[in-house]
Amino acid sequence: MALKPGFMYKFPWEDMGTFKYLLFVPYVATVAMGCDDADDWAFHMLVIAAFRYVHAQFWISLSRIHAITQHSKIQAKGIDFKQVDREDTWDDYIILQLIVMTLVHKCPGLGYGGWPIWNAAGMWQTLLLHAGPTEFVYYWLHRALHHHSLYRAYHSHHHASFVTEPITGSVHPFAEHLMYTANFAIPLLGTWAFGGASWTSFYAYLIGFDVLNNIGHCNFEFVPRWFMNLPGVKYLIYTPSYHSLHHSKVHTNFCLFMPVYDLVYGTLDPTSHTLYAKAMDGQAAPNVAPDVVFMAHGTELLSLFHLPFALRSFSSRPFKSAWWLQPLLPLCLPVVAVLRLVGRPFVADKHRLLHLNCSTWVTPAWGFQFFIKSEFGHINRKIEQAILEADRTGTKVVGLGALNKNESLNGGGQLFVDKHPDLKVRVVHGNTLTAAAILHKLPSGVKEIFLTGATSKLGRAIALYLAARGVRVVMYTTSTERFEKIRGEADEKHRGNIEQATTLEDGAGIMDWVVGKYCSAKDQSKAPKHATFHQFVVPPIPESRKDCVYTDLPAFRLPKAAKDFRSCEMTMERGHVHACHAGALVHALEEWTENEVGAIDPTRIDLTWEAALKHNFTLA
Repeated sequence: MALKPGFMYKFPWEDMGTFKYLLFVPYVATVAMGCDDADDWAFHMLVIAAFRYVHAQFWISLSRIHAITQHSKIQAKGIDFKQVDREDTWDDYIILQLIVMTLVHKCPGLGYGGWPIWNAAGMWQTLLLHAGPTEFVYYWLHRALHHHSLYRAYHSHHHASFVTEPITGSVHPFAEHLMYTANFAIPLLGTWAFGGASWTSFYAYLIGFDVLNNIGHCNFEFVPRWFMNLPGVKYLIYTPSYHSLHHSKVHTNFCLFMPVYDLVYGTLDPTSHTLYAKAMDGQAAPNVAPDVVFMAHGTELLSLFHLPFALRSFSSRPFKSAWWLQPLLPLCLPVVAVLRLVGRPFVADKHRLLHLNCSTWVTPAWGFQFFIKSEFGHINRKIEQAILEADRTGTKVVGLGALNKNESLNGGGQLFVDKHPDLKVRVVHGNTLTAAAILHKLPSGVKEIFLTGATSKLGRAIALYLAARGVRVVMYTTSTERFEKIRGEADEKHRGNIEQATTLEDGAGIMDWVVGKYCSAKDQSKAPKHATFHQFVVPPIPESRKDCVYTDLPAFRLPKAAKDFRSCEMTMERGHVHACHAGALVHALEEWTENEVGAIDPTRIDLTWEAALKHNFTLA
């Protein structure tokens, strides 16, 4: 938002939210009912709008793929949820220009239409009208918007984005967009007035304009050196680094796309070309190896679109399989196939926590693959590949998230430590802090619990921890051998606190159920009225009992010192991470030198909990 919003700051449809897309309905209806005019105007408007949306998505995705941007980034700082939300209305200009162009087309007696497909002279007219009047007017309009009164009322909204994304270039108040639309109409109206208008020039100018606008707001440099070294080119076309200086220094590099105007009027920043060279050499924002890597993986197929470089707004909110995603399901299948054949672990996002550079990497596998035994070798090879890469680059901690540390898959990470005893990087499953989180969700003074998933890593640790503190633990398992093995680990004086249950009915009188495996509605019906289900099962169990309480999956709120978080960790709320992720971060902050793999050490649960609190993690 601007520092002091002025007159006509808001778009007329701002309060409509997503219902603003109903403004496309008349165009769709006109085409669908065959009521379009001789120019097929409504059809062309829809096609242009579609091109603009697809094109914007291309640049959003491209700019967020770290494999592409990491060696030529311009600003090291990332973006946050506040910026994502502010820029969610980036497409308002598409709707505005569609309406304005239609009003001009429909204006009685004007005759704005009836163009041929192609007119060569008109293409040159469009180019010259842009390079002359439009660039000149924009330069001085832009400088006027930096006058303190207009800047506070309007343009500060755009400059709130210190680090830009491609769509940042379209994020302005309504009044500002009206001025821009009038100026950018000069080539379109001028070409028509000179008799050179064509549908080709119309499409080329609108799409070409968006291309340059998106390029200028990318936070990585990619314009080839050979091109920029051609005589005079650096004054005829800007680059991402050139416009980045305008956002970082504010009162420099004012041009639209042509730096010659800054050169002529004395506002060209002298470091522009130096910054371009540094960015191209990877020195503007050097790619630094992360201190902490957290390994995630796909869950359901549609979680593909929750990646930060997929759908920016969707990924900034907790994942939910929405109805509008279902048509995209067929797109997931070839991606699954490609990643299975040639996929390798990749960077999803980067963050900061105090002095730590943090990164989330993704194992190229979906949830269903972790339950196919023949896939175990493939998945482990991918995780191993990531661990070895992290070790090679000097990463301190690799945290294994969700099913990446499944006991049946790799023994909670033990496989990798045993296979590579000389690893410098610490491998951490984070389940010690997960256990602590589950235990602290239990009511103070709890006397007994009913435990499912009782022989899992977490189940074992919870049983041993509580039994040692005098709590009766009823472990639901049909395996007497596994039960006795865990019970035998307890001190002899505490073993009487651990009991085996072979049916869910055995928990009918216990108010606190700690659920570590899937629990259907029928299973939940065995719990007494007003029971509480404390869960550590993924995915969470369905909340089928209205007379019971369900706690969330163990998670932590990140400390205020956490920066550059722009996407949610799957179903977690903003600023929350799974307890195992927090465990990896705490491990690095404490500079613990041991691995945390295999079975959980119950004696370290309190130590890990206290360390998390010391570093300002709070239970979510």
